[in-house]
Amino acid sequence: MAHTGTTTDVLIVGAGPVGLSAAAELRRHGVRCRLVDRLPARLPYAKAVGIQPRTLELWDRMGLIRAVLEAAVPMRGQLTYVNGAEAARIALELPPDVPYGFAALPQYETERLLEEYVAGLGTHIERGTELVSFVQDPDGVTALLRSSSGFTEELRVPYLIGCDGAHSVVRKTLGLSYEGGAFPESYMLGDVVAESDWDLPRGYALRCEHRAADGSLDDVLVCIPLPGAGRYRMSMKVPPELDGAAQPPRTASPSDGLAHGLQGGHGPELSHLQAVVDRLAPGPARLSELRWSSVFRISHRIVGRYGEGRVFVAGDAAHIHPPTGAQGMNTGIQDAADLAWKLALVVKGEAGPALLGSYDAERRPVGEEVVGRTVRHATRGIENDRDDLTTLLLREAQLLVGYRGGPLAGAPYGPVDAPQPGDRAPDCGGLSTPIAVHPMRLLDVLRDRPGHVAVLYGADVTGLARAVAAARAAAGERLPLDVVALLPREADPDTAPALGAPVYRDAAGAFARIYLPDGATGFVVRPDGQLAARFPLGATTAALTDCLKALSVPLRDPVVA
Repeated sequence: MAHTGTTTDVLIVGAGPVGLSAAAELRRHGVRCRLVDRLPARLPYAKAVGIQPRTLELWDRMGLIRAVLEAAVPMRGQLTYVNGAEAARIALELPPDVPYGFAALPQYETERLLEEYVAGLGTHIERGTELVSFVQDPDGVTALLRSSSGFTEELRVPYLIGCDGAHSVVRKTLGLSYEGGAFPESYMLGDVVAESDWDLPRGYALRCEHRAADGSLDDVLVCIPLPGAGRYRMSMKVPPELDGAAQPPRTASPSDGLAHGLQGGHGPELSHLQAVVDRLAPGPARLSELRWSSVFRISHRIVGRYGEGRVFVAGDAAHIHPPTGAQGMNTGIQDAADLAWKLALVVKGEAGPALLGSYDAERRPVGEEVVGRTVRHATRGIENDRDDLTTLLLREAQLLVGYRGGPLAGAPYGPVDAPQPGDRAPDCGGLSTPIAVHPMRLLDVLRDRPGHVAVLYGADVTGLARAVAAARAAAGERLPLDVVALLPREADPDTAPALGAPVYRDAAGAFARIYLPDGATGFVVRPDGQLAARFPLGATTAALTDCLKALSVPLRDPVVA
């Protein structure tokens, strides 16, 4: 057995989209991490295919967005047929200020893009390496790793993140509760090409139901468009001859007892999928080019807490639920984004360990809401949701996730209907500089800035200069903080050449319309794109000091470990 000292700040177990996202964010913040996965190679399964607009915003901040947009296809809506007749048509249309729409991308492509991004930052997946066990103490975590060749390594790290799925070794070792239930039905998935005369609008998913005389759902087919002509990921109820043949999940131990996700055993053949299409689809279609298929089961569970001490769980290791609305992978990616920037501050001595308690406080209520909502939608139908369509779509897009009243949210300020601390920081267009001849977006300003960003808005140049200086002085060396000055529409940017910060102008008035600043107003945007603070510019020092306190940032020069 090899013994490794503390040359790694964080060990990440599991290299799916969530583990890769955690590694990407940690490396962007300069944190050393190792990423291990027991599988010898990336799986070729289009399991999670929906990419939510909020996830695209996070990838924009990272600088990954161009690669994703070039690989994905748009998801513009869904057509629902019931007993052969069109019953509903939902267009996935978001307000015009939202920068990205819904997208579809096979999970293996999502993982490829994230893996290449992380490799560019110097971290490579250690494949064929599994976590056997770990113990923690007040000073760190000792983990036992084993490679596929049988080589074992004892690794000492300050922190560990379990992104190892529904059958998580990390969660079980921590002894975290995982309460919930399971759906009795089994389903099957297939990645196929459909040669059809379906008259579907481009980018629309297809849901075909058969309902019995009493209105109960007894048969269903869901087709999600994928990149490639006529290619779909299809899901449907499994026929009896396959239901009994399915074995426990390949990722489960014999005593696991949890049936969720892809199952082992004999998967469906093309003929099984064709039979369902023949009886439910709105028109004839010939299926071909079956890339992969599997039987899968659905459970709904959530942990009692998202971590213990120096060890945390994220993604399916923390919450599982029906795939309705493509919420699971996206929720896990946001788990990773929330946790990673906090770990980075703590690891680098820029914040105290108490900050890490906010991970559970912020993300577990989100997980609970997602589990409850997806179960309701799966059992009652999304069309029976009580929210209006715009609210429903914003929630499905994960643009309404917020932490108002949470431990890191500053005091509200300004109009009650304005974005407040804890809310997502909305994007807006129409920003300009004296040099750029094309309008810019707020996301352009935030991109590639891994830390907190203070956006200071005001017309008075002298007041803005004082606020810029106050923000920099308050943060000092204690908090990575970029400061940006934003002038209102009517201001002349050439009058502010010496503010000591980059200067932009709200040339289209979109920032004022969306953020509703109450005169000269400051905003602090967190690394995960949520608002940390909103304040009058005259109170910049007090607001930044409160922000530092909420982040458990030492108010004296930190002692670097």
